[in-house]
Amino acid sequence: MKGFGILRSCLLGTIALPLMLSASAHAQAASDARTLEHGAYVARAADCMACHTAGDGTPYGGGYVIASPMGNIYATNISPSKRYGIGDWTEARFARAIRTGVTPHGHLYPAMPYPAYAGMTDDDVHALYVYLMHGVKPVDRPPEHVTALDFPFSQRWIMAGWNILFGTQTPIPAAETKAGAPRRGEYLVKVLAHCSTCHTPRNALMGESQKHFLAGGSLGGWHVPNITSDSVTGIGGWSHDELVAYLRSGAAHGKSQAAGAMAEAVEHSLRFLSDDDLGAIADYLKTVPAIREAGQSVPSYARTKPKPDDLAMLDHAVDRQPDAMANGASLNGRDLFVGACASCHQLNGQGTADQFYPSLTANTATGGATPQNLVLAILKGVHRTTNDGTVAMPAFQEELTDAQVSAVADYVFQRFGNPALRITPEQVTEIRKGGETRPFLLTIAPIATYAGLLVLALLVVLVGYLLVRRKKV
Repeated sequence: MKGFGILRSCLLGTIALPLMLSASAHAQAASDARTLEHGAYVARAADCMACHTAGDGTPYGGGYVIASPMGNIYATNISPSKRYGIGDWTEARFARAIRTGVTPHGHLYPAMPYPAYAGMTDDDVHALYVYLMHGVKPVDRPPEHVTALDFPFSQRWIMAGWNILFGTQTPIPAAETKAGAPRRGEYLVKVLAHCSTCHTPRNALMGESQKHFLAGGSLGGWHVPNITSDSVTGIGGWSHDELVAYLRSGAAHGKSQAAGAMAEAVEHSLRFLSDDDLGAIADYLKTVPAIREAGQSVPSYARTKPKPDDLAMLDHAVDRQPDAMANGASLNGRDLFVGACASCHQLNGQGTADQFYPSLTANTATGGATPQNLVLAILKGVHRTTNDGTVAMPAFQEELTDAQVSAVADYVFQRFGNPALRITPEQVTEIRKGGETRPFLLTIAPIATYAGLLVLALLVVLVGYLLVRRKKV
């Protein structure tokens, strides 16, 4: 009987062991799948694809050009290619790169928002690493362009000093940042979605000015709006639902439409976030201390009615041949508006009933205190893919001269927006070139570098002189 019991135990063990191993394998597979899914979501929330995917659309293959005041910075390949990407990076090296900007090959420039990513939780970093290593196809090709800034910015090691000053963010406790947690919105805004990277103005050394957190700035010539809770120049007058709609689609009817970098953020990142996360962002923004920009007394979207014009002058036949604009020489803003804008935005500027073509009134691009967003929308157009389709406005930078852009923009401001705004052809030329004020850092860095090298050389000479003198004594 004892032998029979032993035999029965062996038989049961023989049957149970494969079942236990199978259950363990299934549990591990489910865990791996959850980690991959989590990592893909983190990559979307962090907007990795927008910068690390070039014009050919190859995910994470690098090549996207980021125009900075120091020169063009080209995003690198972060696919798991062992030769050209990050395929041979350990997780520790990966975590150090995205949190501190230090890679196995040297320092990154803060065009990569590592000052924000410094606050990422360990779980998010791990999931992102697993996703990039196992959920992304390797891109095995050399880069077409490599970042090569002028001296002294070509010396990447100088970023170590900049990081001491501005790379100081610490992680928010993970228990407070997970989905549904009380500080989830703050985590998304400050860290993962790195809203402050664009919406916080820069100081003289091009670090974020924390005393003006989310008060607006400038990026590639675009005016990046104030998203503090201020009721006039910020989002204090926006409802929760309007903020969520804008984040999801790039449009809040009667308020604003996304263009430029914000349109890219909607297309590549924000539209993929969960309703809960978008709501958490909106809720947190409502709590950010209000900062009011000077020179504005009413909200940009408060100009809701067009000023009257002679419809007989507006409603006339227009040459809509493809080359009509390029060959035209008119500097009449009304005629240019009828020819270039009215077919979509309508003669009265109210757009279409569904606001697919938006109204030019109740619009931050026309009613604010700065002209550059309307000018850049005319020059560069608007394009964003949303969950409901693609929104597109053609670019007129090849069809209209700077004087014509000035004329049509002035007409739009006078009739539909802020009549105090004026834009000259010379200002359009500057905006077309990038329109950014030269940062103080660009002026002082070369002077400081050469002065430092001179002081170092003098010290070497002095030390050499003292050593020679000591030997003679």
